[in-house]
Amino acid sequence: MDNRSKVDKTAPAKQLKGKKTAQKVKPKENIIETLEQETSKTFIIVEIIEYIPNSVVIKTIIKKTTGNVTVTSVDTGEALTERTSPFDTFIQVIDGKAEVLINGESNILSAGESIIIPAHSQNIIKANERFKIISTVIKSGYDEVS
Repeated sequence: MDNRSKVDKTAPAKQLKGKKTAQKVKPKENIIETLEQETSKTFIIVEIIEYIPNSVVIKTIIKKTTGNVTVTSVDTGEALTERTSPFDTFIQVIDGKAEVLINGESNILSAGESIIIPAHSQNIIKANERFKIISTVIKSGYDEVS
């Protein structure tokens, strides 16, 4: 069962008003699957998410009020949105190679390598080549931050 919404890349190009030429629009696809992985069933993490050209795909494995685990695939040349999280985020590369920028400092991680992005740090994760990662955020245990 595939719950992903997909952009139709085969749809005819739009006609420009008053012109005979067609304009091609390259869709940027960001797919987020919000269904959790089935519990008590084994799975191979690197196989539960696919690469889609020119896209970032995010699948939720576990989502709770105390934290979440997601797996993400990012195609070459794409990036996750720059952000600052109020919680530490554990990143593990499970395929390919990712560039993780934390407060402007670049870290290149290959499959099997991990890094913790500290809470309140500006970060972006870029694909100089395609990659898959597991992201884990644990929200409990943090004091209130004003």
